[in-house]
Amino acid sequence: MSNDPLVIAGKSYGSRLLVGTGKYKDFAETRAAIDASGAEIITVAIRRTNIGQEPGQPSLLEVLPPAQFTILPNTAGCYTAEDAVRTLRLGRELLDGHALCKLEVLGDPQTLFPNMPETLKAAATLVKEGFQVMVYCADDPIQARMLEDLGCVAIMPLASLIGSGMGILNPWNLKLIIDQAKVPVLVDAGVGTASDAAIAMELGCDGVLMNTAIAGARDPVLMAGAMRKAVEAGREAFRAGRMPKKHYAATPSSPLGGMIGGDGK
Repeated sequence: MSNDPLVIAGKSYGSRLLVGTGKYKDFAETRAAIDASGAEIITVAIRRTNIGQEPGQPSLLEVLPPAQFTILPNTAGCYTAEDAVRTLRLGRELLDGHALCKLEVLGDPQTLFPNMPETLKAAATLVKEGFQVMVYCADDPIQARMLEDLGCVAIMPLASLIGSGMGILNPWNLKLIIDQAKVPVLVDAGVGTASDAAIAMELGCDGVLMNTAIAGARDPVLMAGAMRKAVEAGREAFRAGRMPKKHYAATPSSPLGGMIGGDGK
């Protein structure tokens, strides 16, 4: 276990990279990419992936067993609070009472932008029913605080639209959310390449969740390894504390004292 763990709902994880399981060419590629990423939390779309609701069909849990990974059921494809709650109830039943979940309630099928009124409504119901809710949301500091006040265990603002690969479009709002939050903040959606993940971590995010950035790469397994390194490097840079930016003033990398002519003579 890492000496700088990610703690969600009281459980510690060594990896701060969370990954999805969709869009791979087959289960073999899925498993290879997950292994390369080092991820311990794996998110699964209950509406799109068989984890036991289709008996006799290949199950993702045969490839990614819950004994080895924390399976994070999500509500991808849900557009109302009612559908999202129903979907996660099914996920909890399929996973033998597993409480940790990822809530997303979408507002538009083209942009996949979150419907925040329905998200807040679903979150309130799920928390009351004992779910540990990690929630996909807009990068709105006020609504992020409302979700935390409802009892969500992690806030997951989008960096940019799901599957867009546009990276972090509004670092200022993201930083406002990070600075006020008392629960983990993870960027969810919009990461396109390793530098995007590193920037999210350098801003102070507790983790990054991604799917398309890995599965949609030319070489998903290689990209998964790159994302692992980027998240680790970004976290270390955040903890180290970057040097202050200095405009219009150069400072030598090495002291001049002791150099010939270094004292101005």
